[in-house]
Amino acid sequence: MWRIVAHRLAIAVPTLVLVSMIVFGLQKMLPGDPVLALAGEDQDPHVIATLRHQYHLDRPVPVQYALWVRDLMHGNLGTALRTGVPVTTLIAQKLTVTLQLATFAMVIAVIIGLTAGVLSASNRGRALDHIANIFALSGMSIPNFWLGILLILVVSVHWHWLPSSGYVSPSEDFWLSIKTMIMPAFVLGAALGAQLMRHTRSAMLSVLHADYVRTARAKGLLRTTVIVKHAFRNALIPIVTVLALLFGELLAGAVLTEQVFTIPGFGKLIVDAVFNRDYAVVQGVVLVTALTYIAVNLVADIVYVLLNPKLRRR
Repeated sequence: MWRIVAHRLAIAVPTLVLVSMIVFGLQKMLPGDPVLALAGEDQDPHVIATLRHQYHLDRPVPVQYALWVRDLMHGNLGTALRTGVPVTTLIAQKLTVTLQLATFAMVIAVIIGLTAGVLSASNRGRALDHIANIFALSGMSIPNFWLGILLILVVSVHWHWLPSSGYVSPSEDFWLSIKTMIMPAFVLGAALGAQLMRHTRSAMLSVLHADYVRTARAKGLLRTTVIVKHAFRNALIPIVTVLALLFGELLAGAVLTEQVFTIPGFGKLIVDAVFNRDYAVVQGVVLVTALTYIAVNLVADIVYVLLNPKLRRR
């Protein structure tokens, strides 16, 4: 296992370097100048020159990148141009919100996707299989923003069951925080659950026809035991891959869902940073997102080893 971890970490370093170079280079091609926006309406040349020097924008691009990497090695992602708040502070605040939303959404997606996928595969060709496939197709076809708006109209406006939007920290009011997360988490979880259901069904169908499953049935084991203990466990490896990718996607920021429900998460942060030409925030968010994907895939690799004894022997 430690070899796998060391190998993935060795790959992570050049990956992060390449991502940082691409992001730093591409954002320089964006139209507009953040310094002109910060200088105000008068746009005093002295103020503009001072701001460019303060944020190292008067240096060549390679020098700017080298200075950013130097600060990054010391744990400094820079300062937001608009607010003057350290980027690490902004990311810590928004990542906490998105992590809570992503966790809720993944719980809903796992409950819906795994249950529907296993039931669909074990009842192939029957009514339950057709119902599950209709659900999966509907979940992948319905836009998140439309489902979110519909839930707000029905659940919040007409029934008055849940808050329509906003975010409350669990430290302030735990139960209100849960209530504000239910609808956006369901919107994201339903779409991800539909994708997960299709992958689970495919993995289960390939396993249910294996020789060891037929042997388990021939021994007279209960159908539930064969499906859960023998088939589902061996179908988990491709499912874990999908779960890792979906969770990384959620942590990267569900932009539309966060905008509909006015949740101040990663998605809203990156959108505002791009519109404001806030280079430091964009760089920091993208770098943390890449690091999140690497960490989630590393966890998935470790889970592979725990699930598959053959990998442990190797």
